[in-house]
Amino acid sequence: MQNARITLHPTNKRMQVRVDGVLLADSSNTLELREHGYPPRHYFPCEDMRMDLLTVSEKTTYCPFKGHTVYFSLGERRDIAWSYEEPVELSRVG
Repeated sequence: MQNARITLHPTNKRMQVRVDGVLLADSSNTLELREHGYPPRHYFPCEDMRMDLLTVSEKTTYCPFKGHTVYFSLGERRDIAWSYEEPVELSRVG
């Protein structure tokens, strides 16, 4: 699949996410998702996220290349994180 629209690149670089000073994610095991026309995004394993601080949002979306999206909120910060619980198998790990 040379011209894949989406490619996944494992990284072992430590990545952290803080929201209003709260450490929400800390991982050395992210996947960098590269999608044509969009900036790279890092996806964190759930076990490296503070899922206990997040609540499931009402918002949902669908991407034909990634699947159904579940969004999460942190207090008043709505839809700040998302997950593809059953991702579409069209992505290539590079």
